[in-house]
Amino acid sequence: MICLRYLGNPGYQQGIGQDLGVSQATLSRTVDKVVNSIVAQSKELIKFPTTNHELMKTKRIWQRIYKFPTAIGVIDCTHIRILKPNRHGDEYINRKGKPTLNVQTTCDAREMFTSVDVKCMEHPKLATCESVDLVFGDQNYRLAQLYKAI
Repeated sequence: MICLRYLGNPGYQQGIGQDLGVSQATLSRTVDKVVNSIVAQSKELIKFPTTNHELMKTKRIWQRIYKFPTAIGVIDCTHIRILKPNRHGDEYINRKGKPTLNVQTTCDAREMFTSVDVKCMEHPKLATCESVDLVFGDQNYRLAQLYKAI
């Protein structure tokens, strides 16, 4: 609960710790342990379909649920609020004046994450793949970039 509270509303650890009845050091250690555990498991939990078998299975699910026979995912970006870093902090300020990371994600038909990319604007992974399977995005994604997704 400590980690969820902090991640859901990041702020000063000391203040959040006081609200929860724990020290800043305990909050910091707890957040570090939980986040490191999630990151360690992320490659097992967040997987984009890559084999022919996985792609065909993914397409069947999209067809069954949403009637999109060639879809393999949906894509979007979101801003994740962060504390402004001391170094290069101005590079993280979004158009609303808040420090954020711009994170690109894809999801499958079951609304499970299949990829997460924090550096999406520098090196968009899904813009350079070579097949005809479709990833659907909103108006911010050019079809030419995404039509050749894995």
